Amino acid sequence: PKTERPRSASPPMRFPKTPAYDPSVKKALEKLYPPVENNLTKFPEAKRTLILHSMLLLLLSLEHYKAQSRTLMMYLTTSLHLPPNLLSDDESKIARGLLTAAENMKADEETKKKAEENTDTRKWKVGLATVAGAALIGVTGGLAAPLLAAGVGSVMGGLGLGATAAAGYLGSMAASSVLVGGLFGAYGGRMTGRMMDQYAREVEDFAFVAVRTYHRPRKIEKEYRRLRVVIGISGWLTDKDDVVEPWRVIGTGMESFALRFELEALMNLGNSLTSMLTSAAWGYAKKELIKRTVFGSLLAGLWPLGLLKVSRIVDNPWSVASHRATRAGEVLADALINKAQGERPVTLIGYSLGARVIYTCLQRLAEREAFGLVEHVVFMGAPCPSTSADWRMIRSVTSGRVVNVYSSDDYILAFLYRSSSIQYGVAGLQAIEGVKGVENFDISDMVSGHTSYRFLTGRILQKIGFEDIDKEEFEREEQQRKEEEEKVQKELQESQAKEDSTTGTTDVKEGDKNVSDQHIKDLEKEIDDKNQQSYIGWATEKMTLAGTGASAAYEKAKLQWAARGQTAAAEGAVEGTKDATNKRVSGESYDDVKARAEARRLTEEMELGLKK
Repeated sequence: PKTERPRSASPPMRFPKTPAYDPSVKKALEKLYPPVENNLTKFPEAKRTLILHSMLLLLLSLEHYKAQSRTLMMYLTTSLHLPPNLLSDDESKIARGLLTAAENMKADEETKKKAEENTDTRKWKVGLATVAGAALIGVTGGLAAPLLAAGVGSVMGGLGLGATAAAGYLGSMAASSVLVGGLFGAYGGRMTGRMMDQYAREVEDFAFVAVRTYHRPRKIEKEYRRLRVVIGISGWLTDKDDVVEPWRVIGTGMESFALRFELEALMNLGNSLTSMLTSAAWGYAKKELIKRTVFGSLLAGLWPLGLLKVSRIVDNPWSVASHRATRAGEVLADALINKAQGERPVTLIGYSLGARVIYTCLQRLAEREAFGLVEHVVFMGAPCPSTSADWRMIRSVTSGRVVNVYSSDDYILAFLYRSSSIQYGVAGLQAIEGVKGVENFDISDMVSGHTSYRFLTGRILQKIGFEDIDKEEFEREEQQRKEEEEKVQKELQESQAKEDSTTGTTDVKEGDKNVSDQHIKDLEKEIDDKNQQSYIGWATEKMTLAGTGASAAYEKAKLQWAARGQTAAAEGAVEGTKDATNKRVSGESYDDVKARAEARRLTEEMELGLKK
């Protein structure tokens, strides 16, 4: 009889190892995870590596890889006197091996099988497989078969373990595509419909966007899946690509995503900020502000008159986006608890309102006692309170590093935050004191203004000793930063020259200069044009992805914007009859109307809450 040849998987693709970390990163990690004295360091490096590898497989046999597990592995790595990038490379190989093995199992059959199994029996089998190890597996061959079929022995063979022994350590994880899928967020990691219904009206466009995309995802995607996840969160947008671009500096040792939320609100804020910073009003005010300290201006309310006049173009977009960021943080907490990213440790990095999203997320995780989900967090220019009680809660749900990056010269953040509870401090302007385990980094010498964070993510991550940075993307970001600084400086000089020629204040001292009402109106029109362009581009892309033709989508987006403008004008006219201070008729932007509507809704919610 003809014997059937065993199916063999295609050999794993060859990819370079994880790059070695910089010496500064090694020192930072050794300081964070101090080695413990032990006799195992007397073994040759190959045996110490084998111990590290075996321990990682045993932790994965628990069917999850929580943040505490990763912290334990880091302590073990330093205690065995092994380089930290060795663990990262090991994690990458195992991730590829598990996903390759899962491709050779039928998920539907596994789901049916698991539904019919008794839970207690399954747990007994898991324990038996782990304890008996390779001896039991060698007899039955049941768990090793998927790994052998996937050719995973060649992946892990270089680490001193064959597929059979690896399957023994992994236990039931080696035999179930459902468990592998759950680990990487493929099955049980989707957000529940109940949660999405609850927040759908509060947070639009909420999604995790992969930072790296590939032309042949079916063949290449699994090669870049990792046992660790990093989520970058931008604080404002001037282009929809800004959701992802700042986070390309993160290397391939971690699976990187960007959090997308409330595109329209963040684009409106970005347009307002960039327009204000290139205006003559800010140019005049900045020269006056540098004579004072940030906290002196913040506490005393001593802001230049010209800056207060231009505040109406940024205050409302900032308030709206700040409120939406808080809501997005609540959704992110639910997403992590519901395993949207699987059973893997998550690192959160954000600047400006992106840091506020993280702040709210960690607060909610602490309230719900959701430990073991978050490994590291990095706050950059966070518009959040700096009270020690709040940061102790953040520290309690983070197993690794809590880093607060701030600038004591960030006048923009101080100005935007002036109407908040400044008595509780501002994390983006000062160090967090009285909380053990919180690292503070003052980067006042690097940050010229709040908007600088967008092009400084790579330099900041390098400064704090972040363990995985893409050098090519880092250099590209540095070039973009220089170009952006030159562009802003040029636009600022042109705006000042235009305003001086219009008002005839060329010979007036800088501190005595004021801005004309026409300058403010021109800024409002500029921002409104930018908002229109951003909205039409965003809405067109959204409808195109839904199946609408490109030209039809563009025309429909223009009609939607026009309809919104008419609605806003009607609301402004009604408000104008009720409140003499309302300036909608004289050219108030749609963002102002939107912010007032949001404020009214919040007031009503507060009144209802007080009644209850």
